[in-house]
Amino acid sequence: MFSCSKCDYQYSKWQGRCTECGGWGTLSEEGGTAPGKAPSLTSTKAKPAPVLALSAASKAQVSRTPSGLSELDRVLSGGLVAGSVTLLAGEPGIGKSTLVAQLAHAIPGLTYYVSGEESEGQVLLRFNRLGLPPESIMFSNAVEIGSILAAAKAQKPSLLIIDSIQTMMVDGLEAYPGTPNAVRAATSELINYAKSSNVPVLIIGQVTKDGGIAGPKTMEHLVDTLLTLEGDPDSSYRILRSTKNRFGSTDEVGVFEMTESGMMAVENPSAKFLAERVAGAGSVVTCIMEGSRPFLLEVQALVDKSLFANPVRRTSGFDASRLQMLLAILSKRCGARTGDLDVYVNVVGGMKITEKAADLAVAAAILSAIKNVALPKDAVVIGELGLGGEIRSVPFLDRRLKEAERLGCHTLLTPKTLKNVSEVLGK
Repeated sequence: MFSCSKCDYQYSKWQGRCTECGGWGTLSEEGGTAPGKAPSLTSTKAKPAPVLALSAASKAQVSRTPSGLSELDRVLSGGLVAGSVTLLAGEPGIGKSTLVAQLAHAIPGLTYYVSGEESEGQVLLRFNRLGLPPESIMFSNAVEIGSILAAAKAQKPSLLIIDSIQTMMVDGLEAYPGTPNAVRAATSELINYAKSSNVPVLIIGQVTKDGGIAGPKTMEHLVDTLLTLEGDPDSSYRILRSTKNRFGSTDEVGVFEMTESGMMAVENPSAKFLAERVAGAGSVVTCIMEGSRPFLLEVQALVDKSLFANPVRRTSGFDASRLQMLLAILSKRCGARTGDLDVYVNVVGGMKITEKAADLAVAAAILSAIKNVALPKDAVVIGELGLGGEIRSVPFLDRRLKEAERLGCHTLLTPKTLKNVSEVLGK
């Protein structure tokens, strides 16, 4: 087999150009079998693997160590598992290093912090800025995995942190740091250490321009838990979600607020997002689901007479192409003339809405702004819009309604109370 050193895509025969990533001369052979001879897949000298009846197997107890950060523990289903390998990824400046610093301080016992990107002075400044005493932190800025693991075996830490995996290299491997082969080899060495020593390992990963995790896709399959930290850099709120967790659920998300003292857990996100709301025309409250948690958010819309041949369509936190579809529905089914209007839609708090349950809320905010009619202050609007203007049901509606009623919102505009989008301002 031949694999590409850039994207790790595999081919059965050599060729000059990788058709997956477009790289030239990036294919190299793996294995090395003679031409025309099929490789041997089994060995006649191999001993049979031990076999156990699954019905006779005993259920192993997973040992967890609470991180001391409530929202992080929520996402991890209780805390860090002994011997687990966790990959934390996010855009630059999103708050990964801040969150990791707080975790390093909060975890019981000694933490071994390895940074290939920052010096000990830079890391110490961060701890001092966050008001975290660094007495239980051992630091190293080495980048060779062998020496790092040798030091870890000598120190016997409670947690090993690698910042970041793209700076690590393996001695004897002819690959530059950050290449797929280097990242995969370094990750494998860290996994072997975690499983043999029963010490949890936290790896920080970089992301590409497209928002994907940098490095080979196999790295995501190797680790036990994959965490992503998301949010608008211009907003103080951050969402921590788990897209893979071998020891728990992936339905939970954690909400943090970036402050001068670090990442503060937001226990009641709905109340936090609506704290500064001023009800009026163009302002609508909706409820979205992040994992298994319902969040109340404010959606704002602003319309104005366009001065251009092509009206402006701007969104923040909402899909622009879906806004175009909603405007077409409003024009066709409600008689709302939007062809000569600039339309702006904003999701307050820097959050991003991806689910269709907010369709009715966005449409209601636009209609409210056009007609300059405000919805009731305690109204919550939930529903998906069909092309015929009909309001369709959404998943977890009962859970959304309970969250709305908990915060004192009793005017509920949902598929249970409305049939068509033209009724939204008449309720």
